[in-house]
Amino acid sequence: MNIAAYLQRIQYGGAGAVTVETLKNLQKSHLLTVPFENLDIHLGKPINLAVGALFTKIVEQQRGGFCYELNGLLAEVLRQLGFEVSLLSAQVARKQGGFGEDFDHLVLLVHLEEDWLVDVGFGESFPEPLSLSREGVHGGYRLSHDGSYWLVQALKKDHWQTQFRFTPEPHQFSEFQRMCIYHQTSPESKFTQRRLCSRATWEGRITLVDRRLILTRWGDRQERRISTEQEYRQALAHYFCINIPEMGRIY
Repeated sequence: MNIAAYLQRIQYGGAGAVTVETLKNLQKSHLLTVPFENLDIHLGKPINLAVGALFTKIVEQQRGGFCYELNGLLAEVLRQLGFEVSLLSAQVARKQGGFGEDFDHLVLLVHLEEDWLVDVGFGESFPEPLSLSREGVHGGYRLSHDGSYWLVQALKKDHWQTQFRFTPEPHQFSEFQRMCIYHQTSPESKFTQRRLCSRATWEGRITLVDRRLILTRWGDRQERRISTEQEYRQALAHYFCINIPEMGRIY
């Protein structure tokens, strides 16, 4: 693991001390530079969760990934920087009600004087780590209890929308492999149903979903249709710095 190369990839030039401030800045820098994307799934490329493969894809090839890849690599980076990290299993809330299976989502718990929830792999995620010792509202997000579970909720217009739930029980990275395969192969997985590439910006968010480009800036949402493969490639390159030669296979 070349930590300096990872920090350069996320354009982080701050301190590397094992502090809450470092943790916050690392998460924010990652979210602003590395896209949440599932393009390899639509190209028929299996997701390799070996740390070396994740480093090659995200850092050397300037790509993104989904939760198992993004949070998996960040966990290793944090450990090498000196942080104590646990991998947590989360269940994503379903639109029709209820939650997904265990290991549906990978999220990190970083142990400092307090425990901090860290997530760079949910897509539209909270911009800074959330303290588990302070249940309640954190900006546009909320932590609350539901029995033995913690709930992460986002404020959407005038209501709180649950994103996922989790328990603080630690797990091994290998335990997430089965659900990682499911999300790559099952027709019921949202990741096989649509192509997605999304990244936070200082003003809002940029998202390319199938053939729609959505730009959100200070709450103003603009959407336009991508009408050609060339335009799709240009959008990927311009907004996400992604260049994939075989992209024509899935346009």
